[in-house]
Amino acid sequence: MMNKIKVLSVFGTRPEAIKMAPLVKKLIENEVDFDSKVLVTAQHREMLDQVLDIFEIVPDYDLNIMKHGQTLGDITSEVIKGLDGILKEFSPDIVLVHGDTTTSFAAALAAFYNQVTVGHVEAGLRSGNKYSPYPEEMNRSLTGRIADFHFAPTKGNEENLIIENIDRENIYITGNTVIDALKSVVDEKFKFSQAVLAKLDFENRRVLLLTAHRRENIGEPMENIFKAILKIVQEFDDVELIYPVHMNPVVQNTAQRILGSEERIHLIEPLEYVPFANLISKSFLVLTDSGGIQEEAPALGKPVLVLREETERPEAVDAGTVKIVGTNENNVYDAIKLLLTNKKEYEEMANAVNPYGDGETAQRIIDIIKKKSNFNR
Repeated sequence: MMNKIKVLSVFGTRPEAIKMAPLVKKLIENEVDFDSKVLVTAQHREMLDQVLDIFEIVPDYDLNIMKHGQTLGDITSEVIKGLDGILKEFSPDIVLVHGDTTTSFAAALAAFYNQVTVGHVEAGLRSGNKYSPYPEEMNRSLTGRIADFHFAPTKGNEENLIIENIDRENIYITGNTVIDALKSVVDEKFKFSQAVLAKLDFENRRVLLLTAHRRENIGEPMENIFKAILKIVQEFDDVELIYPVHMNPVVQNTAQRILGSEERIHLIEPLEYVPFANLISKSFLVLTDSGGIQEEAPALGKPVLVLREETERPEAVDAGTVKIVGTNENNVYDAIKLLLTNKKEYEEMANAVNPYGDGETAQRIIDIIKKKSNFNR
């Protein structure tokens, strides 16, 4: 009888948990081949726990590192220290990390220090600017230098890695696990429990969904975005805006000051994953400076305007599902207005083919690990 492959999946934030959940669930189901354990760092505590509950994942290890006012240095050092002993105790054959968080980079580094194989899920995304998104761009790049297996969502991600001299044989195009997760939770008959959302007339109103929280947008860029959106809502009587406001006090204060007094702008608390995914599905248009939503919304046929100067997800731009509009007030206003007034432009974006996969990414990754990983078998 062959030994099971020992896998340690590490994540610490809500976006990571959402995207790793389908893979973790598949690993647990495949107990014949895998001894699977989950470690959470709780870089984000409350939002992480919400996702763990939704997908019924119980961590085997919880570093619980989150503290008030934590710095990137705090997160990095606490993850490395916390993971070191667990790696020695469990002695995994492979550590799986996801994407671009400080947890992912620090966990990959800890695994390297212990000479453990690293698999990077959602590998190869690049914006080309190490300070945008910050610190995510460098987290991705540095994790990529350490990783042994690169699970790239798209051909473009593979090409980024080849340019960086990653061995082509260690790169696997898999699609993105976010589509796996999304398909499992979106329901056409979904009913919102939040009063504001429950009362919205999604059939007869055009609901814009906004997410904005990036560090590099805080200050004047964010003010410009909010001013443009305010003008749009005031100009179009059938438009309503839903903005789940990030918990950062600076973001909250700016949102309240500029958007808080408009009747058809609804500033709400951050949503759990299931209502948020269903809100995307019911919205007319998504405005965002976030990353993952650039993959999720196109899968649901929703155009996305990216409120940043560049994106590490150019495939969606090339496919026509996403447009980069930056943070200039006039540019943001013009881009939203075009999609509200030009049906052809809107439908071309809404009907473009999503480049991020078919919902079978987790199974592909598991099959690759089984086939390519000799480890102790």
